[in-house]
Amino acid sequence: MSAASAHWPAWHEASALELLAPLLSLPGPLLPALHAVQAHFGFIPPEATALLATTFNLSRAEVHGVITFYDFFRREPPGQRIVRLCQAEACQAMGSEALAAHAKAQLGVDFHQTTADGRVSLEPVYCLGNCACAPAMMIDERLHGRVSAARFDALVLERESA
Repeated sequence: MSAASAHWPAWHEASALELLAPLLSLPGPLLPALHAVQAHFGFIPPEATALLATTFNLSRAEVHGVITFYDFFRREPPGQRIVRLCQAEACQAMGSEALAAHAKAQLGVDFHQTTADGRVSLEPVYCLGNCACAPAMMIDERLHGRVSAARFDALVLERESA
């Protein structure tokens, strides 16, 4: 098992079916189902496409199309920590492009990639709702504002080496 996938449970169809059961009666359940699968497994495993298609009476192409349309859905396991950098206009005006370049250089990855050791995945987001404290960043589920290159290093890199 890779370092990236060690943080998340392995694919298990029975577990996925348990996640999907409460969604069966919803209208348009595919997006909530994809969110539930990714929240549980860390990504959308390839095996999930067929299961979702069968469960919700959709074609595999329809499910695949939704997964690939939205940047939020991952098709590979993420790192142990997910760092999301806001790239929306307010954050751009406050230096998010320079922050993104710094983050990419420090981590040695581009957006939608995971460090070689599987510890950090870097993702762009397009508004974290923290515009007054731009540029904003989220580490896992914790929001951070007014993030400079030095603050990025302190929040992400220094904690990783500890």
